[in-house]
Amino acid sequence: MRPRRPPPCLAAAALTVAALLLLLCTSSSSSAARLVWPWRGDRPAARPAPPRPEWGPGRPPSFAYWISGTGGDARRVLRLLRAVYHPRNRYLLHLDAGAAPEERASLAAAVRGEEAAWRVFRNVDVVGDGYAVDRAGPSALAAALHGAAVLLRVGAHWDWLVTLSASDYPLVTQDDLLYAFSSVPRDLNFIDHTSDLGWKEHERFEKLIVDPSLYMDRNTQHFPATETRQMPDAFKIFTAKHSEYDSDDPSPEISPCSVNKPFKDYEIRCSPWVILSRNFTEHCVHGWDNLPRKLLMYFANTAYTMESYFQTLICNSSDFRNTTVNADLRYFVWDDPPGLDPLVLDESHFVNMLNSSAAFARRFEEDAPVLKKLDDEVLNRSVVQLVPGVWCPNSSNEQKGADVDSCLRWGDVNTVRPGIAGERLRQFISEISQTRGCR
Repeated sequence: MRPRRPPPCLAAAALTVAALLLLLCTSSSSSAARLVWPWRGDRPAARPAPPRPEWGPGRPPSFAYWISGTGGDARRVLRLLRAVYHPRNRYLLHLDAGAAPEERASLAAAVRGEEAAWRVFRNVDVVGDGYAVDRAGPSALAAALHGAAVLLRVGAHWDWLVTLSASDYPLVTQDDLLYAFSSVPRDLNFIDHTSDLGWKEHERFEKLIVDPSLYMDRNTQHFPATETRQMPDAFKIFTAKHSEYDSDDPSPEISPCSVNKPFKDYEIRCSPWVILSRNFTEHCVHGWDNLPRKLLMYFANTAYTMESYFQTLICNSSDFRNTTVNADLRYFVWDDPPGLDPLVLDESHFVNMLNSSAAFARRFEEDAPVLKKLDDEVLNRSVVQLVPGVWCPNSSNEQKGADVDSCLRWGDVNTVRPGIAGERLRQFISEISQTRGCR
């Protein structure tokens, strides 16, 4: 039977998001599982039993990936999944209400059938029903927290939550990423943040919005409310990190997320992407003190909540503020003047991407030539293949021309073998992790 979506709440927007998240916090493990497209059938019996992942000291860490998309993104989500797949990790794929049920069913069928590793390790799930999402509204936060709640239920051993969209792509292999994080304290959180709000104090936080996607079944754009509000005195707002933007600055990589005043006819955004520790993710979902719920009520009427909620929560929490590293390990390029989203990346950005010490980059167009260049020169895979590593020791010659079951034999899932990029990323993370806390 197809999983049933919980009925939408018809209360006001602030109460809607609070009720939704409280439901996620208190649901049983079985109710959480009903939100995920179920596996059917047995594991294939043609191969020997795969090696079992082992956890604990001396073993590599594990990531939980929340990968989100909308209508028409199923192929991009699958390509991204192949590029970041490793048996140690957990993956939850979500196509929002902009996708037709047939596209969601096709994605679930591909996960069940296209790769032997996905069938055997069973660490990839698909949300069985798409939730309405306005990427600029609090419904995007509700969807991400829903994904975090499900990942906590279905995966007992992962260490960090990574949020990605269909327009993102990795700049390192999973062997590189797991190696780089092996020496990192597993309570650290990688979040761009600042308390210097600039023009956003009035435009983002004093002005109110209503996001109909919180209580409707289709993606609906938010609209401004007529009321305004005072800045809160019970907590201090933090938002995604920014640099002072100088229109004469020749470097487009500088983040223009906050300037002295908003550009006319432009909406300026920062990075909504984060890498959160399991402990902090549990705090976001279960909220053992009142702060997460209080902030949900506040941000339910705030635009671009994904750029401020996690930052504000972690920096106002005495338990977590000193676990914060002021970086998200993403590569962006901004226009001059900056627009709503970063520039679309192409081959002209390739060298700078690899030299950035970032783990992921965005935005990419579907089937862009630069993605093939990353596959060929960084990930050592074709568009229909998994990334080889110690767990999947296929040479490029063995994989050449294979359309399915691209991992031809199992290796050791508890060992990683980094390349130069992994060594560089490990050194970069070690350096930026020396400075922690909120400013």
